[in-house]
Amino acid sequence: MTIPLFIGGIGGPELIVIFLLVILLFGADKLPKLARASGEAMGEFQKGREEIEQELEDARTKATESTTTSTDEETVTGDIETETDSETDASPA
Repeated sequence: MTIPLFIGGIGGPELIVIFLLVILLFGADKLPKLARASGEAMGEFQKGREEIEQELEDARTKATESTTTSTDEETVTGDIETETDSETDASPA
């Protein structure tokens, strides 16, 4: 039987240990630079995600418009064919 090593979420004591390890690895003077770089990376990721969502929304809108336009064109074409058929039927033979 295997015992799970990680049960539950990350609590206060775990965050303190992680923070102390980061300070030891990078040094206290580099933490602001590291935090700034992480924030910029997260901002770029967010910006890219929003651009992709906008492109998907534009594609959905165009698909809906083209479907509506196709239906309208079929209706107009059907009306023209009906008028042509009725004119042919009405002409004397």
